Amino acid sequence: MNAMNLSPQGIDWLKQVEGQRLQPYDDQTGKAVDHWVTGATVGYGHLILREEWPRLGQGVTLAEAEQLLRSDLKPFEQTVSRAVKVALSQHQFDALVILCFNIGGGNFARSSVLKLVNDPRVATPYATLQAAWMAWTRSQGKVMQGLVNRRGAEWRMYSSGSYGHW
Repeated sequence: MNAMNLSPQGIDWLKQVEGQRLQPYDDQTGKAVDHWVTGATVGYGHLILREEWPRLGQGVTLAEAEQLLRSDLKPFEQTVSRAVKVALSQHQFDALVILCFNIGGGNFARSSVLKLVNDPRVATPYATLQAAWMAWTRSQGKVMQGLVNRRGAEWRMYSSGSYGHW
């Protein structure tokens, strides 16, 4: 597949879903943090690395949040572009990048979603691509309603080109 980029519509969708937080917070609790912790996050879902804390720990500007998001997206765009072997429409690519961004590149590369996108007849634990997509709803072993909602909205983007939310 030729290299593609997340569309402006896909970026806007992701920004709305991730939410904008210019001050660092704990991704698991949503509470503000004033020192580095695993899960420290800022901007549009940017996980702050320990070595980034001196630079990002006091918060970011809107422009910095935008730049962090765009740089964070690049590896996921590349992962999807390299891993998918069939032609995709822009909305399908957008949905796959957004899923990959949320579940991680390694998980995406091993997923039944990717296998079924590349070959709908391949044997997986899931009868359909939609079922494989909707399986990614757990965080720390628990089904999370927010992830159920998100996966449903991503699936609608992939299957019908709808960029609506839940």
